[in-house]
Amino acid sequence: RKKFDDSEAFQARARARVVLLQGGDAETMRLWKLLVAESTRYFQMIYRTLGVLLEDTDIMGESAYNKLLPQVVERLGKLKMLTTSDGAEVVFVDGFVNRENQPLPLIIRKTDGGYNYATSDLACVIDRIERLSAESMIYVVGAPQAQHLQMIAAISKKAGWLNDAHEMVHVSFGNVLGADKKMLKTRSGETVKLDALLTEAVERAATAVAQKNPELSAVAQAEIARIVGIGAVKYADLSTDRIKDYTFDWDRMISFDGNTAPYLQYAHARICSIFRRANVERASVRNFVPTISHAAERELAMRVLQFDSAVWDTLDKYSPHRLCTYLYDLATSFSSFYEQCPVLKAETETERNSRLMLCDLTARVMRSGLDLLGIEAPEQM
Repeated sequence: RKKFDDSEAFQARARARVVLLQGGDAETMRLWKLLVAESTRYFQMIYRTLGVLLEDTDIMGESAYNKLLPQVVERLGKLKMLTTSDGAEVVFVDGFVNRENQPLPLIIRKTDGGYNYATSDLACVIDRIERLSAESMIYVVGAPQAQHLQMIAAISKKAGWLNDAHEMVHVSFGNVLGADKKMLKTRSGETVKLDALLTEAVERAATAVAQKNPELSAVAQAEIARIVGIGAVKYADLSTDRIKDYTFDWDRMISFDGNTAPYLQYAHARICSIFRRANVERASVRNFVPTISHAAERELAMRVLQFDSAVWDTLDKYSPHRLCTYLYDLATSFSSFYEQCPVLKAETETERNSRLMLCDLTARVMRSGLDLLGIEAPEQM
């Protein structure tokens, strides 16, 4: 990017290469395929680390729509929506203006004959509607793209590709900031690489796990560190209201206290340890009739029952932080219950079984909730 910004000659070469790529030039396509293969290899490495279930067959990059680009121009032309402006073919969308309050164009074909990324976005809409029969399209991109996506939606509706039966949603998100409240960078000022960040997260988690459970084997510590480290990074991002910026803080992320993944994972592991100490199979307590008598029991039971509504609220608002907040509240309620209501040393067998059942319910909800967030729930920590 820096080279592109600093060199007009490089800019010209880059733009010319894009035109060749869109036109199917053999040598350009050969080089492009090499770059795609290397990028895909790297992406899959990151996906495996994150536990993301995407395969090569799921990849539909911008180039996948190249053959549709001429059709976009042809269709818009037949609908008389295209206008020539400064040598480029554009669409003026009602209601959109620039800073000078002049009509704002969306460039469809540039002066050099190349297509713009807006053309690809429109081709993508056509493909998803006509080939995939999509009813809902969710765009998870940064807030600065809001106006662009609004224009894409407006053009698609005017062209008749989108109608009231279709939903096009922009799920925007804020930025990750460093301690200086500026965009997160390395000490040398470069963009932080995700693989390096995940590696450091696991290393930091390993230190915390070794301090907390030195009696565990090296293999067990390494596996728990992986689960905790990766989970901590995911949760730090998902637990913040997605439209807001947040400050990246290692100490807070890896902490076993507060609204963090390690705190939730520890709550789950603590419940698992209760059953190990009781020498009881969790499935064996699921048919017991609960006897709720203590206020902390009642609070925890009510919290468990709110899981369904928390999930639907999260889906409705496209806001994972709502589920995170629920799980944190659940873990907090369990902590209060654990402190106030003896489980293994309950006064009666009925009370013991009831509380074991409540522990099992809590663990299952916690595990399911973390799984929805793509975070593993270890059975010991």
